[in-house]
Amino acid sequence: MADQRDTILITGEELTPEQLMVLGKGGAIIELSADALSSVERSKEVIDAILNDDTRVIYGVNTGFGELKSEVIPRNKLCELQENLIRSHASGVGEPLSPQKTRMLMAIRINVLARGNSGISVETLQRFIDAFNKSLLPYVPEKGTVGACGDLAPLAHLSLGMMGEGDMWNPDTEQFGNANEVLESHGLQAIELGPKEGLSLINGAQLITAIGTLALEKAKAIARQADVVAAITLDVFQGTNAAFDQRIHDARPHIGQVKVARRFRSLIHSKVFPSQIFEYYESHKKVQDNYSLRCIPQVHGIANDTIDFVSGILTTEMNSSTDNPLVFIKEKEIISGGNFHGEYPAKALDYLAIGIHEIANMSERRINRMCNRNYTPDEIPAFLVKDSGLNSGFMIAHCTAAALVSENKVLTHPSSVDSISTSAGSEDHVSMGGFSARKALTVVEHVEQVIAIELLAACQGLEFLKPYKTTKPLQAVYDLVRTVAKPWDKDRFMAPDINAVTKLLQEEKVWACVEPYIQDYNKTMDVKDHKE
Repeated sequence: MADQRDTILITGEELTPEQLMVLGKGGAIIELSADALSSVERSKEVIDAILNDDTRVIYGVNTGFGELKSEVIPRNKLCELQENLIRSHASGVGEPLSPQKTRMLMAIRINVLARGNSGISVETLQRFIDAFNKSLLPYVPEKGTVGACGDLAPLAHLSLGMMGEGDMWNPDTEQFGNANEVLESHGLQAIELGPKEGLSLINGAQLITAIGTLALEKAKAIARQADVVAAITLDVFQGTNAAFDQRIHDARPHIGQVKVARRFRSLIHSKVFPSQIFEYYESHKKVQDNYSLRCIPQVHGIANDTIDFVSGILTTEMNSSTDNPLVFIKEKEIISGGNFHGEYPAKALDYLAIGIHEIANMSERRINRMCNRNYTPDEIPAFLVKDSGLNSGFMIAHCTAAALVSENKVLTHPSSVDSISTSAGSEDHVSMGGFSARKALTVVEHVEQVIAIELLAACQGLEFLKPYKTTKPLQAVYDLVRTVAKPWDKDRFMAPDINAVTKLLQEEKVWACVEPYIQDYNKTMDVKDHKE
């Protein structure tokens, strides 16, 4: 039966974070473009020509690696050299990457090799593509890279599985099995490495970029949904809309700030979508709200701008040649350099963690205020539950949010400011980007959970303002939440509701709820140059 999935054409130059997410989820297969195929073939010809010149000594082709770069290897040992490289470098530890992360890692590596600067054979590259398309995924431990001479250990594990050694994910059993047996059971053969091929497979920051892209795309989703959740909280506090006036943000026109304020205007307190709560409680008479409500565009705005910045870095990275040495087809030369160094994605992902964390940091303050009778409107009881005292309501849900935010404050310390000399001093500066990526992903996941708690709290707050309703788009979100979490009349097991609402956010169902309303608002108000 033919594969019915979409096909993404790999050129080495045009892969996007959005496409990578589709590939990571197994939603598409890969096909190499004709131009990429030609570039790979010609690059291999350059390697072959150099090998035929016994006077040429090229790092990693006929020399040892790292501190052993001065050791010249005889021609009859060049293939063994590459195999030994993979086996010795496959020294990672920790839990294996999930199938999604491994697919993303594999897809980026294929795209990088497709640029034609690596000297790899078409046959070897095609076997990677065939394995990817069948979701045959080598066992790759998540820890062990310092992110400098490439993500050496993880990429070596990726290549080791393709050599038929180690373990490999079998999609038929959804378990790891012997790599060679898994390949053969799906009609594929293990790769046999030629000169330079082992080195070509492991140079580059693809692990950092793969996990970082997952963190990036999750950050995009939760950042815009956090605006929606905060808008509900604003109505719970019977807040004013003055702080979202377009003139304020035109006076300080940071792109993200303007975008967030526009979202707020499209969701709440407008002529298009009026709020009964706003009208009944005469919120327009308030002068101003506290910072965690009034300054949402400024704080969420820089998080949005951070996401856009990081997206640019990672998009460039996943479409870059990162080998050492690099093969240049036109000049028929091989030149050593440092494109494998992971400082770019490492620094960007440390920045992403800092930026997205602040959304949860501010959200926790709003959750705190919703639980505190000193701050809430008269209609809302302590900890958002009737019979406070007998019931604890959201008391410990707020503690959970506080705990997650506190963890993030530690996790946002940048790992890329550290460096440890490795390879006997040959690699004397490294990026530590692997940890940057893993930390960034953890921070984003914590933000998702904190925003889920705020959404539950805000919807609970709306219960006490009935019969008055919030705006149509926000009421749609309330209705969505109530499909997985009913109101709290008294205390009950809360963790399942937090998990269920977190899943709504992860699946972007909150955004799907409001997006049609935002589009209607923009059309009605003739909003131009608008992009969500």
